[in-house]
Amino acid sequence: MKFTAHINVMPLKELLDPQGKAVNNSLHNLGLGQVQDVRIGKHIVLKLDAHNADEAKTMAETACKKLLANQVMEGFEFTITEG
Repeated sequence: MKFTAHINVMPLKELLDPQGKAVNNSLHNLGLGQVQDVRIGKHIVLKLDAHNADEAKTMAETACKKLLANQVMEGFEFTITEG
């Protein structure tokens, strides 16, 4: 079966996000002072062939833990859909 994993990787909330801070400052310079905070991360889409949704979930989690997210500095979450 075909599955799609939508993965979001974000810096841990406890850590400074310099890229997010730079974007936040730039938005304020553009007159968008209402913006309170910006965090910059990654959105990754994986197309998977798996026997079932549980296997697809395991594959996505393994990919995140071993390659896509640096768990010292980043957290991840994902959803699995058919198709």
